[in-house]
Amino acid sequence: MCGLKIDHIGDDGGMRARDWDRRWEERALEPRREPSAVVARALEGRTPGRALDLGCGSGRHAVWLAEQGWQVTAVDFSSEALRQARERAEASAVEVGWVEADVVAYEPEPAAFDLVLVAYIHLPGGERRLLLTHASSAVAPGGTFVLVGHDSTNLGTGAPGPSSPAVLYTPDDIVGDLAGLTIERAEQVTRPVELEDGTRVEAVDALVIARR
Repeated sequence: MCGLKIDHIGDDGGMRARDWDRRWEERALEPRREPSAVVARALEGRTPGRALDLGCGSGRHAVWLAEQGWQVTAVDFSSEALRQARERAEASAVEVGWVEADVVAYEPEPAAFDLVLVAYIHLPGGERRLLLTHASSAVAPGGTFVLVGHDSTNLGTGAPGPSSPAVLYTPDDIVGDLAGLTIERAEQVTRPVELEDGTRVEAVDALVIARR
């Protein structure tokens, strides 16, 4: 599968993309992050097919999915994140279709993907609802939608994550924006996190799994 570049980045999205480019440049020397255990457990036993990873960052989930046999299209607006993602895919000897685009504006092929993954994307409510409208429309008949992100209650745990309540959510917030899908699971899940000082805390994630 070849890499793709689709310019769907508006002025505001372009500014945010440059901000994220700088963040990813700072992270380039850090150890590569492993796929989320929450995502891995959510996908246990599911037959690989076409997968769409929205907001893929440096490719930790996209590459992992490709290693599991999925045919992956991965979207992010940071060119630096995608550069790192391509390196990761090459090191793992897998192919992923990389798309440089703002996930808020990006409109994937309708009803085309056996899996649509939205992992740890945090946006203001209006932008999140637009993203979820596009994401849910991309799920094929019989396909699966998986969202995992920092829950609103994560703010009180001391675990890493966004500090602004405006971009956090609960499972119920997500369920209301998934038109046309049947909800399988919508719940809070916890995962252990070790802080830089060695302290262990329980992070709280919102997990939503739905099917068409």
